[in-house]
Amino acid sequence: MSRLYLAGPMTGIADFNYPLFNTTAAKLRAKGFVVENPAENPAPANNDWHLYMRMSIRQMLTCDMVVLLPGWSGSRGAAIEHEVATQLGMPTRMVDDLLQEAV
Repeated sequence: MSRLYLAGPMTGIADFNYPLFNTTAAKLRAKGFVVENPAENPAPANNDWHLYMRMSIRQMLTCDMVVLLPGWSGSRGAAIEHEVATQLGMPTRMVDDLLQEAV
């Protein structure tokens, strides 16, 4: 089964957008996917964005595909994750498209 990484906006969003990340992870897991959800990661010391991104990118590299949440392109971190995935030949998909196909 495919291992997916969720990428989307967190900074500046209420509760760091964790409710959307967690709901999406649950939907994908219910479809049989293995999901790496950065919202489930422990916060690094001082909530340092750079440390969080290093942890997230390592996590992303264990996956087969990056799944993009709404608003990803306006997020500095998600844009970096998308760029890394693209440069490494990892497929990326919008979450709504993937959920519709996985019916």
